[in-house]
Amino acid sequence: MKILITGASGFIGSFLCEEGLKRGMETWAGMRAHSSRRWLTDERLKFATLDMTDAIKLREQLTAYKETVSKWDIIIHAAGATKCLKREDFDLHNFQCTKNLVNTLDELDMLPEQFLYVSSLSVLGPIREEQNADGTYNDMMASDQPKPNTAYGESKVKSEAFLAEKSLASKGKFHYTVFRPTGVYGPREKDYFMMAKSIKQHVDFAVGYKKQVITFVYVRDLVGAIFAAIGKNDVADGKAYFVSDGCNYDSRAFSDLIQKELNVKNVLHIKAPLWLLKGISAVAEGFSKLTKKPSTLNGDKYRIMRQRNWQCDIAPLKKDLGFTPEWQLERGVKECMNWYKENKWI
Repeated sequence: MKILITGASGFIGSFLCEEGLKRGMETWAGMRAHSSRRWLTDERLKFATLDMTDAIKLREQLTAYKETVSKWDIIIHAAGATKCLKREDFDLHNFQCTKNLVNTLDELDMLPEQFLYVSSLSVLGPIREEQNADGTYNDMMASDQPKPNTAYGESKVKSEAFLAEKSLASKGKFHYTVFRPTGVYGPREKDYFMMAKSIKQHVDFAVGYKKQVITFVYVRDLVGAIFAAIGKNDVADGKAYFVSDGCNYDSRAFSDLIQKELNVKNVLHIKAPLWLLKGISAVAEGFSKLTKKPSTLNGDKYRIMRQRNWQCDIAPLKKDLGFTPEWQLERGVKECMNWYKENKWI
């Protein structure tokens, strides 16, 4: 079986490549010409240089690969952008690139048996934010209408809508499944690493005073969920699945586990009001435009951090794909922190 993984040089993409090789698949790492191969050193990997921002160039590239592979049986589309300087860049890298890839594959008669798309829980936006009488929140459900409040989430929703339209128009030729992971953490990941680095320096920063319930998925579980869909078009075709470890956590759970694994004493826990975060994010975003380098803090990130409810229902994932998460937060954070230490990140 031949599998193409786009965004292979990224955090999630590199783990997807490892899993493909582990399962004995002919694994192709799809990436831009200048992307790093730091985590893609296995000699069994094959590489496909793809510029999805340019439809003409992409057609030339895929035409050349068609002579070698005919077509890939499975494509996992993990390429995209989570941080951009301009709002329209999210649209380019997350929506237009997806559209260019699928349409070009169709034109060249290279559509795979399954197209697995890595979206995000952020497509739902801040829905189900009202607390119940007992202070709890309700799960976001697959039937909920997406209402993204970020440029990132909007670009992902547009991609999902395009895939649905493409499938309908193809009359049975194009089969796709969408995965909407919550916060993904693990070795090689850099955003959650910033929290570990801060705690190592005895400071933990949180925002907002209203109760927050957050969810996580360890990268190995996300990879397992995606691969569990292979060969299951009969139940997964056209569906979107939330992916988490199946548990809900309070806002301190992640940082407390990091503190425990790093054996850091006397951490100063700072909880700032949302208005302060909003101001800091605006300043950081303005500075990033001057330096022309995307900032970790920006308007999109502010709207994500202020969201209070990240609970989601993964029952369909378990029922349809027979997948059960194996990495709850304590186990995942332990392995992740050990990796950071072994690789001298912290």
